Amino acid sequence: MSIRHFMGGAMVVGTVAAGTFGVAGTASAAPSSAAVTVHGGHGKGHGGHGGHGGHGKATAPERVLSDSALVRASKALVHSARRHGDQHVTMVIMERAGTIRLVVRLRRSGPQTYESAKRKAYTAVAFGQPTSALTGNETIKQIPGTLVLPGGVPVKYKGFPIAGIGVGGAPDGRIDEAIANDVLAAIGR
Repeated sequence: MSIRHFMGGAMVVGTVAAGTFGVAGTASAAPSSAAVTVHGGHGKGHGGHGGHGGHGKATAPERVLSDSALVRASKALVHSARRHGDQHVTMVIMERAGTIRLVVRLRRSGPQTYESAKRKAYTAVAFGQPTSALTGNETIKQIPGTLVLPGGVPVKYKGFPIAGIGVGGAPDGRIDEAIANDVLAAIGR
């Protein structure tokens, strides 16, 4: 993880905590279900290497959610949890590489909600499907770190999962998944 990505994630958490929501610098792309705001690798002119960012022709830019998309996700979590019966949940957004980009823990959410949300996000991004679609898969249940309870949804860019949204803490996983889908919709705005 580069310092730029670390500082970007820290900025989002700090921005949300401070209550201000202005973040610039996004690019939009349209996957199969909704537009997802992403940042790519280094474009032309970066690093002075003919548009390859100094990485050579064998590399591809990493697609990650923009900081502004994470701010929208935070806001959507709060609004959706309230709309679904004032749920006390935690949300984790994890990138494809396994890096946690965002954690939002609502007041009065239990200590187990972070682990549940993290494992749902991991499962959604690893398998590119909502966790509710994987509940009967005994093989996936055996993989360490997975959780096949409803509440995890993948974020896709051009059909490929680039992140997972995991929500945990509602008394029914279907509520967790509804909240995660509301967050996904907000990211695509």
